[in-house]
Amino acid sequence: MISLDAPSEHNGKPKDECGVCGIFGNTKAANLTYLGLYALQHRGQESAGIASSDNHHILRYAGMGKVVDVFTQEKIDNLQGHMAIGHNRYSTTGSSFLRNAQPLRAETLLGPIVLAHNGNLTNAGDLRLELEKKGHIFQTTNDSEVIIHLMATSMKDNFLDALIYALKSIKGAYSLLVMNKDHIYAVRDPHGFRPLVLGELDDSFVVASETCALDIMDAKYTREIEAGEILEISNFGTKSFFPFEKKNESLCIFEYIYFSRPDSIIYGDSVHEMRLQLGAMLAQQSGVDADIVIPIPDSSVSAAIGYARESKLPYELGMIRSHYIGRTFIEPSQKIRDFGVKIKFNVNKHAIEGKRVIVVDDSIMRGTTMRKIIKMIRNAGAKEIHVRISAPPTIHPCFYGIDIPTQKELIASTHTIEEIRKYLRVDSIEYLTVETLLKAVDRPEKKYCTACFDGNYPSDLSEINEDSQKYLFEDQGNSEYY
Repeated sequence: MISLDAPSEHNGKPKDECGVCGIFGNTKAANLTYLGLYALQHRGQESAGIASSDNHHILRYAGMGKVVDVFTQEKIDNLQGHMAIGHNRYSTTGSSFLRNAQPLRAETLLGPIVLAHNGNLTNAGDLRLELEKKGHIFQTTNDSEVIIHLMATSMKDNFLDALIYALKSIKGAYSLLVMNKDHIYAVRDPHGFRPLVLGELDDSFVVASETCALDIMDAKYTREIEAGEILEISNFGTKSFFPFEKKNESLCIFEYIYFSRPDSIIYGDSVHEMRLQLGAMLAQQSGVDADIVIPIPDSSVSAAIGYARESKLPYELGMIRSHYIGRTFIEPSQKIRDFGVKIKFNVNKHAIEGKRVIVVDDSIMRGTTMRKIIKMIRNAGAKEIHVRISAPPTIHPCFYGIDIPTQKELIASTHTIEEIRKYLRVDSIEYLTVETLLKAVDRPEKKYCTACFDGNYPSDLSEINEDSQKYLFEDQGNSEYY
């Protein structure tokens, strides 16, 4: 049986990764970067930061919390310059303290290095141990800081050569923005795990994790940064370099399933359209007699619409999500059962009472939050509850920038589908199969990473071990001040 004392899974989803945004060639670079980070807030809510340059000085400001809480207009106005990079952080590695907020900055013989990273370096623990044995002093518990140290010790006189040297030493997932006083470099790892797109705004260049960041500033989407590409952006325009050994493309399929905003274009396709297709394929695979289809908002809305259309059942707003909860410090004086879930979700009783309900969601990690949601739906009078998941069972952890729980914490890795059904107390549950998932997103020119579903990791993970990971990611302090 599954313990009811399992750790909290917040909203029952894998944690978002990070979001990056950069602007070159605009006097309002910091202001536009702020807007881009605002649009990318779903990718990380723990900290936000922006660094800018006017070719002579680099200014940086970062803080804990969401973009709107960290930055005031005065702080943005102080970030002068025609180029800027910014970062929203969720800590896939490193503790949630101000010292780990990005963009990171360091002064070196190469000049200042400023870096914003989305992803996870699988050999960072071993690299850091080697560097510290040589006397290096690290300021953060970020895996990203390893890149700066490698650049600084590269013995290269040229900034780009030093960057290439450092990147050839690291393994794993990285979509990077690296800035000095007069250049921005946009980099995507040779596997292309994490997304990164290029846009144009008048005579300015924009780079961001998703196209929704381009939309908010009226920038035009140009193309994806290619896997293994270093794009140099300067006063002379853009120039591409491909210095890495070619790897098999392994695009994170969870970007389609859950992470990216539905109004974004990822890997060349509309996220909303992809999720509609996932829902439709799920309906074809696992249809059931029912009265209505409801999503667990917000990330499964598109899949639920696709399921309802394909099954020719009414789509209803059976669950309402509050978007304004923030952090809740005040608990009710009288204990409310499942308070943590109820402040985020509420059941629309009128829509589901007496109905046979199909509940569509995009993933289940530990299962504790879904069980509480199902209980709320049952208490509201649902006659039957059938859960449909628009992704395969998540049975393996991710090492490429998604904070998926350890394998023993993933309910699908230790329990059968029938055991999960009994735990959730639903009438039926079905997941999309890996084969159906790949058929739904089939693009002949695209290859996806499905390691969290099938354990087929696309890169060497031999350097990941418990000792190096623990050494790198434990934080010995709790101060939020430098």
